[in-house]
Amino acid sequence: MLSAQIRKDIIDLINREVVPAMGCTEPIAVSLCTARAVEALGAEPEEIVVLLSPNVLKNAMGVGIPGTDMIGLPIAIALGAIVGKTEYQLEVLRDVSAEAVEKGRRMIDDGRIKVGVKEGDCETLYIEARATAGSTTATAIIAGAHTNFVYVAKGDVVEIDNRLPRSEVAENKAVELTLRTVWDFATTSPIEELEFILEARRLNKAAADESLRGEWGHCLGRTVRESEGSRKIMGDTILSHMISYTSAACDARMGGAKIPVMSNSGSGNQGIVSTLPVVVFAEDTCASHEQLVRALVLSHLTVIYIKQSLGRLSALCGCVVASTGSSCGITYLMGGGYTEMAMAVKNMVATLTGMICDGAKPSCALKLSSSVSTAVMAATMAMEHRCVTAYEGIVDDDVDKSILNLTTIGSRGMLETDRMILHIMTHK
Repeated sequence: MLSAQIRKDIIDLINREVVPAMGCTEPIAVSLCTARAVEALGAEPEEIVVLLSPNVLKNAMGVGIPGTDMIGLPIAIALGAIVGKTEYQLEVLRDVSAEAVEKGRRMIDDGRIKVGVKEGDCETLYIEARATAGSTTATAIIAGAHTNFVYVAKGDVVEIDNRLPRSEVAENKAVELTLRTVWDFATTSPIEELEFILEARRLNKAAADESLRGEWGHCLGRTVRESEGSRKIMGDTILSHMISYTSAACDARMGGAKIPVMSNSGSGNQGIVSTLPVVVFAEDTCASHEQLVRALVLSHLTVIYIKQSLGRLSALCGCVVASTGSSCGITYLMGGGYTEMAMAVKNMVATLTGMICDGAKPSCALKLSSSVSTAVMAATMAMEHRCVTAYEGIVDDDVDKSILNLTTIGSRGMLETDRMILHIMTHK
């Protein structure tokens, strides 16, 4: 059993990475950064200039903004300036109203908002907002993580300056994890230390339920649940329930529903896929309270572990990582142990590696549904002790090396893919 201090460190890590978020986290982080610049300015800005890393731009171009019928960055920036409150963190647009949206439209129409790509070398996740009134400009910079302010200044008065040279920037690895550590923590920690994870179930199920009652995104969740064609092919099964609930929550989030979800490692979709397949499987199979809690922790902490080497943003779709986590939770709920969980991870690495991220958008629900199906398949194979071998592709005998192979491809091997994706998206 892990020591009390290690357990505390891991719980603190989960609480930093698994947090509520309203709307897609990239445009919301841009809203947050804008709000901080405007707070520092202390006046209504006459102009706002926002500079972004390519990955942030890619993920913020085509997604709905909560409380509006609009997509993309300009309205996210305008609303951040008008109603954004930094104390809300990734729920910064909680106070959006119809009046604020109309005022935001006017700001956009008046040409007061400008968006560009940050020139030169910067972090993969980089947001710089400059708000100007008269001769005074306030600047706020987020880098490395969606709520991590590294610079805030008004004119020559600097409030925060924690900027580092690009070569010195690294992901937070205050807790060094392995898959074995993830397993030991989730399965041996006192259950009362883990029950906080149930807030992810509450928020993400509420998002799915809201979506199934409305018209959000491509309505994939409702289509899977209600269409005659889907019922004929998939039936009324545990798998169809898992796909329906997971894609429904994504429909709402990508469609701009003003409802929070529980995110993981800076991504709401990652939080959804880490949570809902596990929750639905547990409920449909009548798993115990303790089994559900431990399965959810396994899923979420596996995602955090993989993201430590992958990084916040990459050309690799986040559902690849998140569904690997949910496959671990599902394997546990099927009665599997560490050996079976490691097999499920290898099966996932062999299957979904290479699925591209071409920005946040309503069609992300389709990718999430594919990843849920794969998670169940990988877990089912693992329970039969059928596992992709080290003779096949990028899978290694060592499961942690297999994970590292996946993340190396996503963080380094797909850099040119990432550039090509953005080029295609911005030249259509």
